[in-house]
Amino acid sequence: MPASEFTLTVFLISIAAGLVGSLTGLGGGIVVTPALTLLLGVDLRYAIGASLVSVIATSSGAAAAYVRDGLSNIRIAMFLEIATTIGAICGALLAGKTPTQALALLFGVVLLHSAWQVTRIQGDHASTATADSFSARLRLGGVYHAREGDIPYSVGRAKLGFGLMYVAGALSGLLGIGSGAVKVIAMDRIMGIPFKVSTATSSFMIGVTAVASAAIYLKRGYIQPAIALPVMLGVLSGSLLGARLLPRLPVLILRRIFAVVVAAIALEMIRSALSGRI
Repeated sequence: MPASEFTLTVFLISIAAGLVGSLTGLGGGIVVTPALTLLLGVDLRYAIGASLVSVIATSSGAAAAYVRDGLSNIRIAMFLEIATTIGAICGALLAGKTPTQALALLFGVVLLHSAWQVTRIQGDHASTATADSFSARLRLGGVYHAREGDIPYSVGRAKLGFGLMYVAGALSGLLGIGSGAVKVIAMDRIMGIPFKVSTATSSFMIGVTAVASAAIYLKRGYIQPAIALPVMLGVLSGSLLGARLLPRLPVLILRRIFAVVVAAIALEMIRSALSGRI
């Protein structure tokens, strides 16, 4: 494939990745990594390096808009980022010693489980959590703005959520996906945070998580400018569009998009890993 055609293809794929990542809180790596590997034949570790750049771009593009719209909870994000950053560094260090087939298989399993979890969530909610003493002491609860008005919510099981965020960070460093899938599920299902707040807060967090592991990938030479640049520009464009659409879309549609896209990618990644194509 000519270089100009390759660059244009990567750019268009990255726009779609940024849009999906922004709407679901997953980060653009959810589409970029398998697309580069399965469709364009890029080595998985170089795809992960470019994906981490896309994750940073997604967070940069969407985070400001979500904060402005009152969807992101900055206090929760700063608290949980302590765990995800430590996990991301550990995951990036481990990635260099893990076979690519094992990485691809883990990628698929994590995403398939994430898609299944989201299909079990029924409707949006103001809050399903009862604030424990730890969450109350940190004042993690808040209010988010919706079409029906300001909706207050509380946060529970913050310590468990903190522990799961370490796992999310480790997966980010290993797979370059921003671990938004795990973050959204942990905040929505475990901590009882409304889905839109979870999505917006995840988009805010994934950039910091990705920077921690991207530095290690850069040092090892796995971030190539010829791949990373069109990925970054495309994902940034898509994430800005997604940030504008999120407040206007019903949560049920977002979850269906999440589940269908993630499940399809997961099955293909697992099949490719088991068949030895990666």
